Amino acid sequence: MSESDTTHRMIPPVSAYIRTLNEKRMIAEVVRAALTVAREVIVVDSGSTDGTIELARGAGATVVHQDWLGNGGQKRVGEDRALYDWVLDIDADEVVTPEFADEVAALFEKGEPPHAVYNTPLVNVPPVGAPWYGYGQSVRHKLYNKTKIRIPDHKAWDQFKIPSDMKIGKLKHAILHYAFDGAELFITKVNKNSSTRAEHVKDKPLFWLYIRILLGFWIYFGKRYFVNGLWRGGLYGFAFAFMSGFGKWLRDVKMYERIMKERGQSLYTDEEPD
Repeated sequence: MSESDTTHRMIPPVSAYIRTLNEKRMIAEVVRAALTVAREVIVVDSGSTDGTIELARGAGATVVHQDWLGNGGQKRVGEDRALYDWVLDIDADEVVTPEFADEVAALFEKGEPPHAVYNTPLVNVPPVGAPWYGYGQSVRHKLYNKTKIRIPDHKAWDQFKIPSDMKIGKLKHAILHYAFDGAELFITKVNKNSSTRAEHVKDKPLFWLYIRILLGFWIYFGKRYFVNGLWRGGLYGFAFAFMSGFGKWLRDVKMYERIMKERGQSLYTDEEPD
């Protein structure tokens, strides 16, 4: 989309919100891109010290401070502060594409969109090479009417469950997901996420955790690599699938550790010698 395209169409009545904590890497670009599809961008910051706040404000966002309430809780703050009923949930590493912005604008041209929630494809962008269009992508409920459905107020989960009687719209064009700029950052991310989910997600039965710890990694990896098509991403596709699978496996290990410690049981199968 050219600059003239942006100025000759109306920005739809949408509020975008973004959670941040030390996200200077991309926050300015993310905010500027979001403003091509939303009339306001609200950054919910939980204590950044790296310049994120200044960069976000400089790019046109409204920044509000909120001590960390959990993944879902922070998004709830974004919903509450949003001026418009329609909101766009984006992360600090997700960039709205011109095609996505045009599609959403067209959705509002005839008034209220027909559905309360819209699925949006997320296309991963590796640190090297082109975006992974057509494979390795996920789908999220990014655009929705907050008067009809809301993010759960949960420590770990930040995606809502769709009621059985609610129809979901589908958007064709994607948001680009710059999940990491290298393996070190990605491993840090999956380590943090695995800890949060192991702590706050409903416990799995121990026998099921045994099976997951023994066999789960290869299932998680295989799903990402073969089913989601990351084999098409070459060597880096293999690495990304491996690290993604490791993150899910690590969640299972951490949950097992926590349950055993809470029960006062040793993590070892044999007692240590005197």
